[in-house]
Amino acid sequence: MLKSLRARLFVGLTAIIVLTGVIGGTFAYLWAYSEAIEMQDSVLIQVGTFALNASVRESQPVNGVDAEAEVAVIELGTSPRGSADDRNLWTLPDGLHNGVYRGQPIRLLLRTRADGSRFAVTQRTEIRTEIADDMALRTLLPIVALVPCLLLVTALVIASSFRPMVKLAHDLDARRGDDIHELKAAGMPSELHPFLVSINGLLDRMRGMMEQQRRFIADAAHELRTPITALSLQAENLDPREMPPQARERLNALKSGMRRTKHLLEQLLALARQDAVQATVWETVSLDEIAKEVVADLLPEAAARDIDLGFRMAETVAVSGDALSLASAVRNLVENAVKFTPDSGSVDLGVYREGEMAVLQIEDTGPGIPPSDLDRIFEPFFRGERPTGEGSGLGLSIVKRIIDRCGGSIAFENVNGTGRSGLRATIKMPCKSNP
Repeated sequence: MLKSLRARLFVGLTAIIVLTGVIGGTFAYLWAYSEAIEMQDSVLIQVGTFALNASVRESQPVNGVDAEAEVAVIELGTSPRGSADDRNLWTLPDGLHNGVYRGQPIRLLLRTRADGSRFAVTQRTEIRTEIADDMALRTLLPIVALVPCLLLVTALVIASSFRPMVKLAHDLDARRGDDIHELKAAGMPSELHPFLVSINGLLDRMRGMMEQQRRFIADAAHELRTPITALSLQAENLDPREMPPQARERLNALKSGMRRTKHLLEQLLALARQDAVQATVWETVSLDEIAKEVVADLLPEAAARDIDLGFRMAETVAVSGDALSLASAVRNLVENAVKFTPDSGSVDLGVYREGEMAVLQIEDTGPGIPPSDLDRIFEPFFRGERPTGEGSGLGLSIVKRIIDRCGGSIAFENVNGTGRSGLRATIKMPCKSNP
């Protein structure tokens, strides 16, 4: 059973075209055959009219009319004579007849002159049938040639008619997961308009649900930040006081939990802000300058752990985006690289141009990411199979949203070599002219 609408249309139209061609071809063949027979009878009549006023030699072929038609004139005289076939012909009345002459079926025209002499104009039935078949087949050839042409045109028309639907599917597949703008009906066939209206209605409902979720996250994070800050201050106030070791241990655990909760709330607010970003006219910013500022801010932390943080390449490249958001994304990546790099390791940055793309690479000498986690590291709250530190699992999700909104891409890959390991993060964004 055919499930494709395109295949159903093609098969149905093909059946109609072929059936119409067969029926039309049959009628055309029969009509042409009949016309060919009548035309040959007309030839016999024309020859008979010519021979009516002239004496023609016995059984003389009249090739001047049609050399392949084998038309002949037989003189029968004023009374029955000659062979039995001649006498039988003489007894027939004037006009067109089917008969047998010398053992062969023939078509003949009998005429009588004014002096009483008679003659017959004959043509073998086999030749007549052959000529009629040939003419009928020539009439049929255009129809036979037209059927495959119609099938080709049908296939092209169907493909052209479905092209807007295919383009719509490709456009939907190419959209980012968070792109829920409505589909444009301009240029689309009217048959697709109800379909587009339904999809746009669904996208509008999804947009409302996402906005409601974003507001809930932002409001909850904002409301929780104040009491968490107050609790953190209270914990800090207890820090100078003398207390037993067991109480000090519990206070440290409380302070650690407060810091993690506060960091989670800040990340939630950042995620909500990114989700709330609408279409913006981005400014042209220097990607290399952003990276240099981030590295300068993190150098003290890296130096404290004897981590070699610096650039292996720093070309001047410019991109289009929001400077604060891009700085936040780069800082998040470099902080992670420093955080997971063991003491005395290294974190190398590279900023350069690759064709029409600006590239930022951050490579560390840390443990890398388990291959099973690479496909999920951008999911919100995902911290991997072996979570470490106080992270919330939102940082890379925020980074990806920032890069996606700037029209770029980000990818991670493990760096494996002799006696070393690490992780390489690569950001690619369209280049702009320098600011």
